[in-house]
Amino acid sequence: MSPAKESMIEIIGRQPDDSTYDEILRELAFARMVQRGLDDSDAGRTHGTAKVAEEMYAWMSSRQRTAS
Repeated sequence: MSPAKESMIEIIGRQPDDSTYDEILRELAFARMVQRGLDDSDAGRTHGTAKVAEEMYAWMSSRQRTAS
């Protein structure tokens, strides 16, 4: 069995018996997003706090100019 399929089966198995289809899909999507983030971190595809703050400041400044 593929690692992806094994991971999905494990995640689904941890869900309560009364979980809805949408709740299970959200859990699967969340697990995938976390794994992608970890993969990016392992590959060095991350930004430091200063870079993130700089990008957020630029984004917020551009939004304020657009809202005026």
